[in-house]
Amino acid sequence: MATIRDVARLAGVSVATVSRVINKTDSVNPETARQVLKAIEQLQYEPNAVARGLAGKKMGIIALILPDILNPFFPALARGVEDVAHKKGLTVILGNSDDLGLKESSYIRVLKKKYVDGFIFASNTIREEDVEALRKEGIPIVLLDRGLNTASCAVIRSNNREGAKLAVQHLIGQGCQKIAHIYGPQEFITARERMLGYEEVAGGLSEYSPSLMVQGNFDMESGRKAIEQLLARHPDLDGIFAGNDLMAVGALKALHERGIRVPEQVKVCGFDGISLTEITEPELTTVAQPVYEMGGLAARILLDEIENGIRENKLIELEAILIPRKSTYKEGL
Repeated sequence: MATIRDVARLAGVSVATVSRVINKTDSVNPETARQVLKAIEQLQYEPNAVARGLAGKKMGIIALILPDILNPFFPALARGVEDVAHKKGLTVILGNSDDLGLKESSYIRVLKKKYVDGFIFASNTIREEDVEALRKEGIPIVLLDRGLNTASCAVIRSNNREGAKLAVQHLIGQGCQKIAHIYGPQEFITARERMLGYEEVAGGLSEYSPSLMVQGNFDMESGRKAIEQLLARHPDLDGIFAGNDLMAVGALKALHERGIRVPEQVKVCGFDGISLTEITEPELTTVAQPVYEMGGLAARILLDEIENGIRENKLIELEAILIPRKSTYKEGL
């Protein structure tokens, strides 16, 4: 493996001159710079990134910490981040936290030692003091989807409350009068906002009852189990709004297993807009978040701070849209 001394020897210059060319500091005679770059190419020399980082240069690495890589929502989010970073020549390190605060703290501790340029967290468990500690060390950070509302950094998510209202209004428009809600873990701000949106609209229906709400865990199995509870309480329910698409898919399966026809007897709507909703039977109506765009925006905001020192400490909520499909069509349509 070639060293910086090998490059200097081949180019006929000092090590300091090679360093100035690599780091683009101070002025170097154009002809000398060409000789150095030619030697670098000939020797296939790769500058030591950590050494450059210690010299005050950017490392070209950002960290993306996700809560559950098995949830199809988060790979789409990661793709948005990675595509923007790649265009800027940056590498993305991916971590899966399982929504465990200790695991996130461990990632922060380890990755700081690797001199990452910034962090993007899609997390419910990151603490405000962790955000402040990174800020004090001059490390940029952006929170995605489940982040704090009060954090001293940019927080990006979709407008979950308005999206939930869209879902329930759509079910009412399709003739539903007794609409249940399978809500996500209430420690997640996204789940709380969706439940509040549901209550705001469904609460005005004559058939509404708090017993129409059952907790799930943002996965398919909890959606299946929620159907058991809901049908035991309200066998005549005619609409279901699930707090995410995975729970909605679980609900579809449970209804099918019981011989309950969707949408003829019960109409089902999810939330997120993951690709799985296009291959269910029937295809699932969903409120789609601009997932890829959210990831891309997070990366752009983070890179803006890394490169230009522009710091945005605000909540940014993007619009979610209803995608109606066969799981909520009126009978006869």
